[in-house]
Amino acid sequence: MKVREPWLFLFVPRARSMPLPHFILFLKKGGNNVNKAKRLIALGLIAILALLLAGNPLSARYLRERAAFSTQENELQEKIEQAAKRFYRPPENARIDRVWKAVPGYNGVEVDQKASYLKMKQDGRYDERKLVFKQIPPAVHLKDLDPAPVYTGNPDKPMVAFLINVAWGNEYLPDMLKTLKKHHLHATFFLEGRWAKENPELARMIVSGGHETGNHSYTHPDFSTLPESKIKSQLVKTNRVLEAITEEKVKWFAPPSGSYRDEAVSIAKSMGMETIMWTVDTVDWQNPSPGAIVERVIAKAQGGSLILMHPTASTAKALEPLIVRLEKKNLQIGTVSKLLDEERIIKNEDGTFLDSEKDPADTKDGTE
Repeated sequence: MKVREPWLFLFVPRARSMPLPHFILFLKKGGNNVNKAKRLIALGLIAILALLLAGNPLSARYLRERAAFSTQENELQEKIEQAAKRFYRPPENARIDRVWKAVPGYNGVEVDQKASYLKMKQDGRYDERKLVFKQIPPAVHLKDLDPAPVYTGNPDKPMVAFLINVAWGNEYLPDMLKTLKKHHLHATFFLEGRWAKENPELARMIVSGGHETGNHSYTHPDFSTLPESKIKSQLVKTNRVLEAITEEKVKWFAPPSGSYRDEAVSIAKSMGMETIMWTVDTVDWQNPSPGAIVERVIAKAQGGSLILMHPTASTAKALEPLIVRLEKKNLQIGTVSKLLDEERIIKNEDGTFLDSEKDPADTKDGTE
């Protein structure tokens, strides 16, 4: 009979002098002793292997490098965790303000620590430019609020929007569109329905430039005294004209002369439109100098400002210096839709981060 583990003869002294049948019987009766012998042998081999590895210069180098790499990984994770605390902002709910009426919400933001770590892991060092962010939407949105006019975007958003009401001033529109194109900007043009129907080429020029359009009534009546049936008629007729030109649903309504009553706001909302007012008025219809327009706007413009203007000679000349001055204030310029959406702006246009050192406790919670 062949012994399956002949090496046991080396470690069990009694086995050396036993006849094979007696040795097999010994294995059956003394299995526990054999198991102990196996364990002792295994421990001895592990000890020998450890001594060999410890004395191997390559093994020692590997262990040192692994320890250094682990330290580097820990430092990278710690720096990302610190950045996560610094950049975190809670979301702000849309709300009804006593002064500004309907104010849109604003996304919160947090650092995606896992994604950021994976982007930096290859280089093995912290690089703030490689931080990955996740936006946190608010629980209450502008569409959830009761009907109310909008006078401002969220004040924490470093952006303004140009509202250009058009019912006349055809001769100044091409220059204004040229200036906006030069600066790669888009505005929201609130078009009177009658004007758009009578000037389809100019209306299409506005749309082809990538600009947004809104409803500015059909014949420019006073919406504060207009009966409900005529309010609906004015809005429906204008939307029909604009949607034929843009092939898009109209989202915004700007009452002529800023005159409205609550019923007009409610009717517009029932048709899927928010009522848009303004934060800063250029008063360009009074024909001030271009410089006066610029200074008036710059003195009042801040994050969230809706800036009202018309196609006039002074506005056409003031538009470029106004754009330059607003951008120097680190205010981006967008459409009404862009200003009122909840997307948080995390970086300036030059790629630098916005206000990362601000204490999160100073951020508004969106309640009123």
